[in-house]
Amino acid sequence: MSEIEWDLNLIQKYNQSGPRYTSYPTALEFSDDYTEQDFLQASQRYPDRPLSLYVHIPFCHKLCYFCACNKIITRHQHKADIYLDYLEKEVQQRAKLFTQRNVTQIHWGGGTPTYLSEQQSARLMQMLRDNFQVDPAAEISIEMDPREIELSMLDHLRHIGFNRISMGIQDFNKDVQTAINRIQDEAFIFSLMKKARELGFTSTNIDLIYGLPFQTVESFMATLQRVSELNPDRMSVFNYAHLPSRFAGQHKIKDATLPPPTSKLTILQKTIETLTAAGYRFIGMDHFAKPDDELAIAQQNGVLHRNFQGYTTQEEADLLGLGVSAISLMGDHYAQNQKELKQYYADVEDHGNALHKGFVMSQEDCLRRDVIKALICNFKLDYAPLEQQYGIDFKVHFAEDLALLKPLAEDGLLTLGDTALTVSAKGRLLIRNICLCFDTYSRQLAKRQQFSRII
Repeated sequence: MSEIEWDLNLIQKYNQSGPRYTSYPTALEFSDDYTEQDFLQASQRYPDRPLSLYVHIPFCHKLCYFCACNKIITRHQHKADIYLDYLEKEVQQRAKLFTQRNVTQIHWGGGTPTYLSEQQSARLMQMLRDNFQVDPAAEISIEMDPREIELSMLDHLRHIGFNRISMGIQDFNKDVQTAINRIQDEAFIFSLMKKARELGFTSTNIDLIYGLPFQTVESFMATLQRVSELNPDRMSVFNYAHLPSRFAGQHKIKDATLPPPTSKLTILQKTIETLTAAGYRFIGMDHFAKPDDELAIAQQNGVLHRNFQGYTTQEEADLLGLGVSAISLMGDHYAQNQKELKQYYADVEDHGNALHKGFVMSQEDCLRRDVIKALICNFKLDYAPLEQQYGIDFKVHFAEDLALLKPLAEDGLLTLGDTALTVSAKGRLLIRNICLCFDTYSRQLAKRQQFSRII
């Protein structure tokens, strides 16, 4: 697989706003016209598919100023007990729809899932096992905050079944950490990673963010050097999107402290060079993995998938989201729970679920989703499988889209062949731009302003 080719002029030319394509259509298209009856139909549509569970834990002990997640900041641990009471009601009702399904993947996201105490996390895991048919070989992962956790918590997480961890570090520089209200102990993070390996966690992921206040090219390279010593199996290096009008905590971050766009691009360029030189494969967008990691292997075999959890190996699984704001994807349906905790509680109390909005895809939506997914996961699109599945002539059906792609092809981002479309080494960083050409919803320019910049 070819390496990424850095072309600064092209990156600057195409650095517009665009979706991250964890779904197509994006969540902006979800409507509250979507009903429980729609959800019930979707749940029964593909009864033989495996099931992936996503559980949202909204609580955090402290506010990280950069954060754009759906979270609740509280020191009152009992609030998590109340949340689990309601979550149990939702789990019990939803699980009845999936009694024959085999759960092959569980992921706890947030917020901070490790906000839960040992007792609370054991209760939640048992709740899932009691109500769903969890495969003994299931991938079970959790997002961790290394600041508010004891080393012994890793023993507990392994004991209750977790086999993968993802740790948010963001930056090792103390000035950056102070500016984003996320002071953490570097030595303890090294102890956590060492312990995780000793306990047999099969995959470790570390999240970093570039574009944070007081970051410089030199400081971020120092962080990257320390992270390379941690030697995680996967890494995510996210671009900080400064949108204080949408995320109140970001008001604490002053524009003047942010690195200029040229520095951000240099940070990204050097990050890619450093990680690929260290043996990591560029999976796509902001994800890197070692060649023997499941993500890299899935991409090599053309079966990589992408959903609300990012890149994943579970291509054929339906996704059931549980908890406040969680999103489900079942066949050609998206469904999202209430985003506000009080409303989530009220709806679960009244109906046993908190369905808020959703979207039923047309065949055209499904076709375009498959196109975008193939491009963003594999950097290549063969026309024949889509022509057979959807009964189309690809070049006729997508004539308008291919016309939009022509300038990108002329700039060397991709090759438009007779039977396939192939993204070039210099086009990989701009894959979102290529996907945009197939996205009929985002052509309504006004909506693009709600997305982060591509680089």
